[in-house]
Amino acid sequence: MRLTWAQPEDLLAHELVQSAAEGKDVAAVRDRWVAAGGDPVPAVSGAGAEPATPPLRALARELLDELDAIPGTPGPATWAEAEALLPPAPALPAAPASYAARVEGAWLGRAAGCLLGKPVEKIPRAGIEEILRATGRWPLDRYFTAVGLPDDVAARWPWNRRSAPTSLEENIAGMPEDDDLNYPILALALLEKHGRAFTTDDVAQLWLDNLPAGRTFTAERVAYRNILDARPVPETATHHNPFREWIGALIRTDLLGWVSPGDVPGAARLAWTDARLSHTGDGIWGATWAAGLAAAAVVADDVEQVLDAASAAVPADSGLAAAVALGRSLGRECDGSEPAVRAGLDRIHEAYGHLHWVHTLNNAAVVAFALTVGRGVFGPSVAIAVTAGWDTDSAAATVGGVVGALAPDAIGERWTAPLDGRIATSLPGGEQRIADLAARTVALAGGAS
Repeated sequence: MRLTWAQPEDLLAHELVQSAAEGKDVAAVRDRWVAAGGDPVPAVSGAGAEPATPPLRALARELLDELDAIPGTPGPATWAEAEALLPPAPALPAAPASYAARVEGAWLGRAAGCLLGKPVEKIPRAGIEEILRATGRWPLDRYFTAVGLPDDVAARWPWNRRSAPTSLEENIAGMPEDDDLNYPILALALLEKHGRAFTTDDVAQLWLDNLPAGRTFTAERVAYRNILDARPVPETATHHNPFREWIGALIRTDLLGWVSPGDVPGAARLAWTDARLSHTGDGIWGATWAAGLAAAAVVADDVEQVLDAASAAVPADSGLAAAVALGRSLGRECDGSEPAVRAGLDRIHEAYGHLHWVHTLNNAAVVAFALTVGRGVFGPSVAIAVTAGWDTDSAAATVGGVVGALAPDAIGERWTAPLDGRIATSLPGGEQRIADLAARTVALAGGAS
């Protein structure tokens, strides 16, 4: 049996990359692995061709331990230490009379953006464009379709296997199950049970009680294993976890912002508490940034105000801040035309194309670029996030949540009607009504500072 995102031989190849990025000297470990017949090149999907032989797997575990033991730069151990790294928070309006509608717009926008990106997750930019041109849908302005797609294009760029049966225009029947929606629903349950004083251990327990292990990926799957191995926080995020700066924590924290209208520092604190279960460094800052975006989006007037406010959730000297700054700078230079969008995305790919397609930094740059260029218009914003490639459903979900909150009445039936007001989930309770989720979210906002 091949278990992706968990086999030691696969983890080691990714850990060599992550440790080197953190400034660790990995040369000796790499040499021993290669000399034993191991592949030092990480697989794109998280899985190699075949499981390693028992001796090679045992060596991979040993080398992972050695890399873990090399001292790194410790991150903040407490929220007070983390908060001291953040810029001052700008003043934002109080929750407006339209707050409830904006929260529902955020849920709808997140779902629609995620759904748009689902069938082309893992497909590179060139493949996405070829699919759209072959089906007469370039530039992207509606959900994908397989109708009219030539066989050779379909063979060259196969749809995401898990998503295609439920996320093409011809087969959408409500929002299908996805981890990008599982996590906000899980966060809702977390706050309903523990309130805003929840701990990282509370998050771990909730995962064990409610989250199927098979519906976790990358850093979350490793953290889940570490929880079951009785490793304490924050070791859950670091032990044999090469995905600790990938996008998993960023996709978990929108709801923590929605229940904190205008309170970017408060949303960032909740996100930091959640994210440290599985992530470190820019993986955590991606989560605080996403929560900051969400907290601002339910009260702000425009995208620029949202992006300005969310900058207070990220250290100014972090890699995450640099990625966001690049996306915003390129977005301001872009007039929204196809050649200008292409040129901006080319620049982002030049800067971050060496990273895995689900890393935090490349996708955060895309989110910032898509929001800036889209200027609050739903369709173009999520379309840019998807046609950028990389983690298409996650990036478009974050963008969709922001734009949906800013202008809930302007999302459009083209995007919302196929959702049918419902979200499938692998969590207890099964399918959820979006209106109910929004009402529960609004009810929790009474605890916001």
